[in-house]
Amino acid sequence: MDWTRVTFDWNRARAFLVTAEEGSFSAAARALGSTQPTLSRQVAALEEELGVTLFARMGTRLELTESGVALLEHARPMGQSAARLSLAAAGSSDSVVGPVTVTAGEVTCAHLLPPIVAGLRVDHPGITVEVVASNTLQDLHQREADIAVRGVRPTHPDLYARRMHDETVGLFGSRAYVERVGPLDTPADLARAEILNFNHGSALYDGLTRAGLSVSTEQFPTVAANQLVQWALCRAGAGLCLMVTEVGDADPDVVRVLPEFGIAIPRWLVCHRELQTSRRLRIVWDRLVEVFAE
Repeated sequence: MDWTRVTFDWNRARAFLVTAEEGSFSAAARALGSTQPTLSRQVAALEEELGVTLFARMGTRLELTESGVALLEHARPMGQSAARLSLAAAGSSDSVVGPVTVTAGEVTCAHLLPPIVAGLRVDHPGITVEVVASNTLQDLHQREADIAVRGVRPTHPDLYARRMHDETVGLFGSRAYVERVGPLDTPADLARAEILNFNHGSALYDGLTRAGLSVSTEQFPTVAANQLVQWALCRAGAGLCLMVTEVGDADPDVVRVLPEFGIAIPRWLVCHRELQTSRRLRIVWDRLVEVFAE
């Protein structure tokens, strides 16, 4: 290969790739932990290096030029190769100093991970932990996270998964709310209660119906997509809430209604196979296994 013909700066190419993927300099800056002026300068420098115009500035919007579209097809494989190189390097590291990113749902991150992270900071102060609370699946191939706690088993062959102890979801209400509407011990009692919904659709209604509960669509007047907000509403007496029993049973201000009702949800611990050889990743992985396998 004639390396003298490669005349551009990879950091500038990365700035172009991420800006194209994110749609703006400000969004790309957030994704890279940089600043909008820095990204703009890097892309402008790349345009000067290559002698092409990559973006057409349409007010506050960016649109790829014909040259930009053509070069983006070459930049994407470069980004993917860089991600694989980063994975391989992380997987080969014997160091117990460095970052580990763990992603899980909002409830798991807020209620179950904190004592785990606190213990890791005491036992392994060289490991820095970033917790990404998201109910959407982060892309482990693109290093959006190193380890994920998921409710579904991954299908990609490059991902390693271990089944943990299932989590159980039950219905909970504040003590004051249950006292106000009366005992909620049987499915028939549930007709007196309001239930907090995740969205304006019928998914929760359909799920409870499939689980054998008789509910009506009028019983879902309050909506909160964020599970932590929904839990706060429940604790304030705004209605019943679906919650992981590990969390609900530990809260003295709420009670579990319909004690016989519960939905088991699989819990999988997932990482990229190459990361299994990283010592610091293994330390965090083993600690998560120790807690969630019980």
